Amino acid sequence: MLDELSIETRTLFAELMERLAVREAQRNIGNLEGSFSTKSINGRDYLYFQHYVAGGTKRSICLGQKTAALEELVRQHKIEHTENQQDPIGIRELCAQLKAGRIATASHPVARVIRELADSAVFRVGGVLIGTHAFGCIGNLLGVRWDETTLGTLDIDVAAERNVSIAVPGIRADIPKALESLSMGFFPVPRLNPAHPSTTFAVRKSPLRVDLLTPKISQSEDPVFIPRLNAAAQPLSHLDYLITDPIPCCVINGDAIAVMVPQPLVFGLHKLIVSQLRDVTSGAKTHKDLYQAYQILSYFDRERPFELQQSWKELISKGGAWKKRAEAGLAAVKKFGELTAI
Repeated sequence: MLDELSIETRTLFAELMERLAVREAQRNIGNLEGSFSTKSINGRDYLYFQHYVAGGTKRSICLGQKTAALEELVRQHKIEHTENQQDPIGIRELCAQLKAGRIATASHPVARVIRELADSAVFRVGGVLIGTHAFGCIGNLLGVRWDETTLGTLDIDVAAERNVSIAVPGIRADIPKALESLSMGFFPVPRLNPAHPSTTFAVRKSPLRVDLLTPKISQSEDPVFIPRLNAAAQPLSHLDYLITDPIPCCVINGDAIAVMVPQPLVFGLHKLIVSQLRDVTSGAKTHKDLYQAYQILSYFDRERPFELQQSWKELISKGGAWKKRAEAGLAAVKKFGELTAI
């Protein structure tokens, strides 16, 4: 039996998503973390703006000789920055109300990492949050509360296609620098083959880690460097199915962090396949995959059965390993309960 969030909480979440979209669209000079300074050169005053770019690198930009127009820019920055700090559209207040409504939230360390990735443009250049943290986001989006045993993890999984069209050309993310700027002790985990770049960043003596993944398009399992992320990702079979046409959502922890996640039904069906890719030593992870799949699929089985039927037919029509693994996963997931639509 699915644990539905109250109608009030579902309404608040819908409102949060609308306000978050507005905030993302209205990013202005007040969102820039930095400060203005004046330098005197050859008897003339020049205005500079010092700020941090993706990855925590500090830059100083000369805006030109000091004028009345530039002084107005400084004044406007102070006003807008203060307004942003005061949460003018009430996002943090909504997050507090949603937390009281038992919505899924991220732990502070996880939220801190995801926020840095978001601020570093990872999700604006095609990055997609997958794994358990995306599963929590999807529950909020569907208006249900998942079983607590399938929510807890400090693993943060981000997937990206090797090449995508960027809405705003020239934007780049820098995942290694972004993680380094957190000063949390992240380090690239060495590969067995020292010639291969790391696809995992971890914190010593902590389960907190970030894994980077990309669809597997050949027989090679060697890491693939993705320039727009300045990082390598591990190729994974069937991942292209998961991250096609991702949707906006948010991670909640005091504030809301805008991310991209897989489509809910695709996430559930993909988990059937993932459960069959685990080796025999990963029994706990396989159980978690199947239980996450069951929770999502049972929601669609009850609320949108026709959509589930159509998506299932499309999946198994791929044939080969797709069909074999999907059907094996479905047979295994039915130990949790019946799915009448498929």
